[in-house]
Amino acid sequence: MEDMFCACNSLEEPPTSAVMLETHFSQVVFANVEKFYVPGTDITCFYNISQFFMPHKKDWVGIFRVGWKTTREYITFMWVPELSDSKNRYAEQQQVTFKAYYLPKDDEYYQFCYVDQDGQIHGASVPFQFRTETKDDMLVVTKEGEMEKIQQQNETLLQENKNLKKNLASLQDQNMHLQEELVAAKALQDKVNTLEDKCEELESQKKDLEKEKCAMKEDLMQIKKEKESALYEKEKIGNQLKTIWHQKEECQIQLHIQQKEMENLQEGIKEKAMHLEELKGENYQLNAALFRQQMLNNIQEEQTLALQILKKQKDELELENQKLWQENEVLKARLPETRSSSAGVVSQSLPNSAILFGNPNSASPAIAQVDPVSLKKCPICQEVFPNDIEEQQYLDHVQNHILDCPYCNKTFDSAEKQVYDDHVFCHNLD
Repeated sequence: MEDMFCACNSLEEPPTSAVMLETHFSQVVFANVEKFYVPGTDITCFYNISQFFMPHKKDWVGIFRVGWKTTREYITFMWVPELSDSKNRYAEQQQVTFKAYYLPKDDEYYQFCYVDQDGQIHGASVPFQFRTETKDDMLVVTKEGEMEKIQQQNETLLQENKNLKKNLASLQDQNMHLQEELVAAKALQDKVNTLEDKCEELESQKKDLEKEKCAMKEDLMQIKKEKESALYEKEKIGNQLKTIWHQKEECQIQLHIQQKEMENLQEGIKEKAMHLEELKGENYQLNAALFRQQMLNNIQEEQTLALQILKKQKDELELENQKLWQENEVLKARLPETRSSSAGVVSQSLPNSAILFGNPNSASPAIAQVDPVSLKKCPICQEVFPNDIEEQQYLDHVQNHILDCPYCNKTFDSAEKQVYDDHVFCHNLD
């Protein structure tokens, strides 16, 4: 049941507090509070705010069961409206309306309470109930005497009410003065608290400064020791610097001597380099001459081999010619014997014999028709040249097959052109 009463028209819960630090019930005064409200109807709560209280948009008015101890025990609540910007905004009466659906359904005693954004109470109303009007609440006048008595009582009550209002006004004035003094005292207390906090802070800073002072003394002692050590190191380094300076002068003298020697060596290297270039040129010429000589030697070897072949062929032809001559002599010896047998045959065979045998002292027709073997052949491309070719022309042909490196004495075959180009490119990189 209480869970239903705690529901309200806003999903946001109001700020509450489980501990009541301080209360100022006079800062918000509730007015026109009925003794009881009829269940099932909306009720409107009227209240006035003191000028010493600054409302906040998170303040709220709640309905509490009498006997509550913390602001968390509210039954239902409504957010308070914002004050207007007029000068008399504190004199204007404020109001909030509670919907019937969220109101309690029992006849317990309840009261309105104004709660600020921190969950603290700043005003509370007189108790009231939620119940219907009964006959006991109706005034019944039975006699005129009683009526006069009641009127006298009313006059007395009115007078007392006036007196009470005067007392109330006086008390309100006193309350306002007390509130002002309370605000001033609170401000003074805040200043005192601030000063106490500052004193504590200064005391803490003093302790920190004393600690820093002790640390600085220790650092100063350490710095003095380091200074003495640095002075000793400085003196030591100064002595080392003098020694190094003397060594530097000696090294400079030696460097000057070595530079002179280096210059002499460089001049000697230049002379040797020039001599080396001359030797390279001579070596290149000698290599070319050697290559030509090797070519001539190869040609001579080929010519010698060809002469040997011709000599061998000549010996074979002479031997064959000797055999033919001997056979011819045998035939001549047999010739008288054959003449007697057939003169006609001899007369016919004489012309043919002259053709077959011929003069043994003359050269053989077969030998005369043999072509001489070429004596000049290119050792690289194996091209054959006639015997009457000029020697320089033959050498130029052979030289066309040879690629000479312009940087060293190495030679390459023209068929290895890529190898030759790579070799020359490596010289360019150097």
